[in-house]
Amino acid sequence: MMTDPRHVSGARRFRNAARTRRRAGATALAAIFLPAAGCSHKNKDMLDFLQAHEHEVSAIEYRVGVPDGIEISAPRILEIDGEMHRIQPDGKINLRLLGEVKVSGMTAKEIASKLEVLLSKYYQDPKVNVRVSGYNSKKFYVFGEVGGVGPRVYTGRDTLLEVIARSGTSFLSWTSQVKIIRPSPDRKERREIIVDVDRMIRTGDTSANILIEPDDIIYVPPTPLAWVGLRIRELLFPVSPVLDAYVTPATVMDASDEYNDDENDTPGSTRRFGPRRY
Repeated sequence: MMTDPRHVSGARRFRNAARTRRRAGATALAAIFLPAAGCSHKNKDMLDFLQAHEHEVSAIEYRVGVPDGIEISAPRILEIDGEMHRIQPDGKINLRLLGEVKVSGMTAKEIASKLEVLLSKYYQDPKVNVRVSGYNSKKFYVFGEVGGVGPRVYTGRDTLLEVIARSGTSFLSWTSQVKIIRPSPDRKERREIIVDVDRMIRTGDTSANILIEPDDIIYVPPTPLAWVGLRIRELLFPVSPVLDAYVTPATVMDASDEYNDDENDTPGSTRRFGPRRY
């Protein structure tokens, strides 16, 4: 019995189409489930994502000042081991065995080296570690349309995105035009840039997520529409007390009349309209 070639061609096409649909289904399932399964085996990828900027540090070394806090670790030297000190207004700390030691303006490593030299009079090959436990002496500043304006404590690892997130923004904030000013008494040394933080948030491109330095000024301007609204408020500000003087008494009287009307209403009574009789 002869087979019609057209039937063979049609059956082949049907089998190919079914095979294609199965492959597509398998691909879709893989796209759904493989990432979830991979999460359990690729925790390192997640950690790398979360710690993508852990290697970034400030270009300048942190030098302690008043009233920063430091912690001293020296296991072999019981007189100072584990002690925590706040730098005094004269830039010194007071240690047992050593007395007053000036540390203001030094890095943690420099303080440790200085203490080792001073302790060498009493101990052989002393080893000291120092870390900054309280960052209080250096500041940067945030102004504009944010949740709270004013100084912020500088830690040496403050990024622009972190500062904006902590400060809080609103619909009035023009986050695509955030200005960072690096001030200096010398006009030639002053620097100013504008960063599109909104684009950084949308795209995840953190190439412009700069590290903040001491005394930096971050300004989040209002949007053009918000700027117009603020200018109108400024124009109305001088006359607002006069408007309040007229509006407030009328509001109080209306509220009082409504309250009296409610008290005079009793079940079964009929409210009378017209002038009140006293």
